[in-house]
Amino acid sequence: MVLWDPTGLSKEKLVLPLNYFFIIQHFDGEHSLVEIGALYLKRFGEFLVPSKIEQLVSDLNEKLFLEGQRAEDARRLAREVYRQSPLRRAAFAGRGYEADGVKLKKQIDGFFTSQEGPDFKPSEHAGKQIKGLVAPTYDLKQAGPIYAWAYKELQDSEQPDLFVIIGTASAGLDHVFAVTDKDFETPLGVVSVDQPILSQLKAKLPAFFEDDLCHQAEQAIEFQLPFLQDIVGRKKPFTIVPILSAFSASSLGDPTVRQSVDEFLNRLREILEKSGRTYCVIAAGELAHLGMRYGDKAPPTDFSFHRCMQCDLEMLKPVEERQPEEFANYIRKEQDQRRISGFSPIYSLLRLIDAESGQVLRYDRGITDQYNSTVTYASMAFF
Repeated sequence: MVLWDPTGLSKEKLVLPLNYFFIIQHFDGEHSLVEIGALYLKRFGEFLVPSKIEQLVSDLNEKLFLEGQRAEDARRLAREVYRQSPLRRAAFAGRGYEADGVKLKKQIDGFFTSQEGPDFKPSEHAGKQIKGLVAPTYDLKQAGPIYAWAYKELQDSEQPDLFVIIGTASAGLDHVFAVTDKDFETPLGVVSVDQPILSQLKAKLPAFFEDDLCHQAEQAIEFQLPFLQDIVGRKKPFTIVPILSAFSASSLGDPTVRQSVDEFLNRLREILEKSGRTYCVIAAGELAHLGMRYGDKAPPTDFSFHRCMQCDLEMLKPVEERQPEEFANYIRKEQDQRRISGFSPIYSLLRLIDAESGQVLRYDRGITDQYNSTVTYASMAFF
C-alpha cells in the first residue's frame, strides 16, 4: 500500500504493509493509541508493540502525513511562498506532458492527427461563438486525443479572449471553490489571469481566495493551458479566470453548501455579464472511477465498464440539454456509486453559460493500475 499526499504538502511516498494501513485508518482523532492496539489485536490476533506504533506516528508526523502543528506550520510556510511567487509554476511539465516547448507543440499536433483524434476537418460549428467546453484532466500522454476533440471545436469557432477554467480539486477544499490570482507558467510561456475580473470577485467574495495554495499541486487547469496557448494564443492575447471546485451532487442538499455554491456562481456570472465581454467556460474534470483503487471490492469487468459507459452517456444527456439540476439529480439517484469527480466543474459550467446547444464529442477511459481500475472521461462543446 502506497501512501501519498494529494495536496502536495508532503513530497514523500510511503510504502506500508497492509497491517500498518489498518492502523492508520484509525488515525481519525477518535481513537487513542491504546484503543487502536486493542482493535489491532482483535483483527490480527497479535499484540501491537507500543514502540512500533509510536515510531509510526513519529514517522508520519515527520513526513507531514498527520494533521497537527508541524503540518500546519508547513502549510502556512507553503502558502506564504506561493503567494510571494509571481507565477503558478508548471508542476506537471515533463511528467504529464512534454517539458520542452517545441516538443510540446509537436505533441499537441499529434493528439489531433492520431487515430483517436479529430484530425483537422472543419467542425460543423465552424464560425459560431463557443460558450463552453468539457475536457478531461487525465494524463495528457494517454488522454490527449480526447482533449483534442474539445479544443478542435474551439479552434474552428469564434474565439473569445476570456476563459473561465473550472477544474476538479481532487484533494478537496475548505470552501467549495478556490480562486487564485497567479499567472500560470507552461513550457509555451506565461498565461495571464484576468486581473479586472478577479479583483471584482475578490472584493465581493474574498473567502474563496483563501484556498489558493491548492492550485499549486492540481493538474486540472494546467493541462488545459497548452491547448489554449497553441490554438488561441498564436492569434491573439487571452486571459483566464482559474478556479478549482470541490462539492458533490448530494452535498447540494445541504443548505450551507447550496448557499455557498449559489453565492459564488451567481456573483461570478454577474461580474462576467457586466464586463460586456464574451467568454468561454472550460470544465476540466473526469467522470466515473471504477475498481479497487477507488473502493470497489473487485476489478471492473468488460460488462461493468460497458454498463458504466451507458450510465455515463445517459448522465450527460441533461448536460447536453444544459440542465444542471437534472444532472445533479441523476447522480443523486444512483447515490454517486460511480464516483463522478467532475460533477462540480461541469455543474458550474452549466450555471455560468447561456448556450443553445451542447454535444458529447468523444468518450473514453484510462486504466490506472494493474487491477484494471478505470477512469472515464469525455469531451463536450456548447454553442
